Amino acid sequence: MVVLAFTDLNFACTDIAMVRPLTGAMGRSVGMEPRRAEAEAIGFLLAAGFSAMAFFSALEPLRVANRLSGRPLFVWRVYSEDGEAVEASNGMRIVVDAVFGAESPPTLIVCSGFEPARSESRKTLAILRQFSRAGVMLGALDTGAHILAKAGLLEGVRVSMHWEAAPAFREEFPQIEVTGELFEVERRIFTCAGGTAALDLMLDRIGRQHGPALAAAVSEQFIHDRIRSSRDHQRMALSSRLKTTNAKVLSVVALMERHLEQPLDPGALARQAGVTARQLERLFKAALGVSPQRYYRDLRLMRARHLLRQTDMPVLDIAMATGFTSGSALSRGYRDHFGAAPSRDRHESPT
Repeated sequence: MVVLAFTDLNFACTDIAMVRPLTGAMGRSVGMEPRRAEAEAIGFLLAAGFSAMAFFSALEPLRVANRLSGRPLFVWRVYSEDGEAVEASNGMRIVVDAVFGAESPPTLIVCSGFEPARSESRKTLAILRQFSRAGVMLGALDTGAHILAKAGLLEGVRVSMHWEAAPAFREEFPQIEVTGELFEVERRIFTCAGGTAALDLMLDRIGRQHGPALAAAVSEQFIHDRIRSSRDHQRMALSSRLKTTNAKVLSVVALMERHLEQPLDPGALARQAGVTARQLERLFKAALGVSPQRYYRDLRLMRARHLLRQTDMPVLDIAMATGFTSGSALSRGYRDHFGAAPSRDRHESPT
């Protein structure tokens, strides 16, 4: 097991209250004058099992911006619920600076992973509400939005979160709009899908506050040839995912993805493509190697698995949400496809 302390990585975890200059921050200048006299202080709350990719994708652009500008534009502190080191989803343990709530940063970003509920204690949610009332800007990476939603802080806010976690989130919080964009910034709340989208979120922040030239220079340091905007979508185009350009197959798959709770019959799918059911079956087997019915069933089973692992919904409710007529029908299909019963797979910890 790897344990990382930020001082070991030459990160400058300076005191937020004092906003001292960052040690080792001097470097090549890109000729940008910061718009603020003081460094911007950002706090990161690491939830148990957080995504290391999302966390470092958000943190590293700040470090590089400091180095390239030749001055401390940003300082940061890292927190955990108990002040102890936190284990990421990849097993890496991160040493933090302080217990969550010991200090109030102007901006706080919640970093989570597969199991945000593990970090939704009454104390943590109460502190988040207190921060919100005090005017702290709150952000979330990956499933960090789940923690903010549990605290009741996302009412009327458009939310971005990892596409894999979005269906379970919608089931639990149907009143909150979830988008497919990389990140969303609204009022004093911003949310991000996680992964490398956190890099684009921070590049956007750097560009807005310190100019597009610095943001571009930081992006190039990460061999990141295009700064994606908030309106970019998380998932690659369907044709790229399926490795086919057949328009009829693509239109039917898109229709299937929109109708998982109430599956359409083969005739309705064929009519959408303007072909007969037999012709559609030939097209699917040529493009994807399976029949439309098998492909549709596998889509629903994958959705069921996401809901099973990311929510506490009963198996019967998951069956209804994925177009199966009963819990036993879901269980049979699930066991055939994944080799384990839903009840057993629910206790498997994804990594």
